[in-house]
Amino acid sequence: MKSLETQVGGSHYKGFVIQPLEFILKNKIGFVVGNIIKYVCRAEHKNGLEDLYKARHYLDILIEEYESSSSL
Repeated sequence: MKSLETQVGGSHYKGFVIQPLEFILKNKIGFVVGNIIKYVCRAEHKNGLEDLYKARHYLDILIEEYESSSSL
């Protein structure tokens, strides 16, 4: 069995056609955006509002990075 077919610590990703981690890896998405995707996807199935607050925290970090970047 492949690692992506196994979930350690719950079943909150098993209902997805493609797991958020698999989507993140296949699309070469970075850590911060990957966490936003992960927390938004799992909110309904795991920690609800707590996961949405976590996603918002990472989104705030991403916004601050964009705002402070001189390359934008």
